[in-house]
Amino acid sequence: MMPSEVNPTPTGYPHPDRVPPPRQGTLFDIKRYAVNDGPGIRLAIFFKGCNLHCSWCHNPEGISPLPEKMYNRSRCIGCGTCVEACPEKALRLTAQGIVTDSTRCTQCGHCAEVCPSLALEMSGRIRTTDEVMAIIEREREFFEESGGGVTFTGGEPLMQPEFLLSLLEECELRGIHRAIDTAGHVNPAILQAVARHTDLFLYDLKLMDGDRHRKWTGVGNERILSNLKMLASSGAAIIIRIPLIAGVNDDERNIRETARFVAGLDGGPREVHLLPWHPVARNKYHRLGRPGDFTEFDAPENAVLDRTISIFASFGITALAGG
Repeated sequence: MMPSEVNPTPTGYPHPDRVPPPRQGTLFDIKRYAVNDGPGIRLAIFFKGCNLHCSWCHNPEGISPLPEKMYNRSRCIGCGTCVEACPEKALRLTAQGIVTDSTRCTQCGHCAEVCPSLALEMSGRIRTTDEVMAIIEREREFFEESGGGVTFTGGEPLMQPEFLLSLLEECELRGIHRAIDTAGHVNPAILQAVARHTDLFLYDLKLMDGDRHRKWTGVGNERILSNLKMLASSGAAIIIRIPLIAGVNDDERNIRETARFVAGLDGGPREVHLLPWHPVARNKYHRLGRPGDFTEFDAPENAVLDRTISIFASFGITALAGG
């Protein structure tokens, strides 16, 4: 099944006086001391749910909007506590560790609650705005010393727009820098609403050819490109991020078309961050019980990376490896 478009905005949105934004949402991680997701030292807050399904995804636990069980066999002590706790009798203790019958498992999380070694964990937890803001406030000293702030990422944070907006507004009131990492495949009205309360966008561009984009991500790129044009026209601060994968999007034609598109955006030259592929997600797919979903790619060769940087430079754009 192809990932679906984010749901249309509720009647009246983005008018907070008509539809009060909910004060809770689903997150799957919060990471301190992030240094590659915007300026300074940052707190990265990971929203669960994404409407793309990139073949190279390094956060597969962020694709589903629902909580998911993850199993780390190396931590398992074979006590069988989880097997006894499962109300659906979906677990078995074997010589290979805990095996889950996916047809019976309801992702209720009882097994994770009783696991003494944390071999079983649930990815995805409902958090309130007040809870998240309390965590953010504890990092304020690092933000102020480094010029950092909060980066909302995922998954796709714009799939939970009301919750995201409540956090953006709270950070704004407290003078905390806000960045959003997005793939841009969202309702334009949502993007416009959050842009009014965002200091920086980290905007992903994968491929310029629509058919190739659909092949590798499950969706076309028309809305992604039109939303980026709209955002640039609004004067928003944007850093373009390109995951660079050998054999997928590192060919000269795609890079040249990408550079031409970025150079033509309103607002002048922008910084581009190139993110070479790495296999860090392999273990995550195993822990999710979906090792067959992991696709092995290659990072671009250094010569290709240098060529990519040179192509962007020929269009007056600074491209950096990493970021």
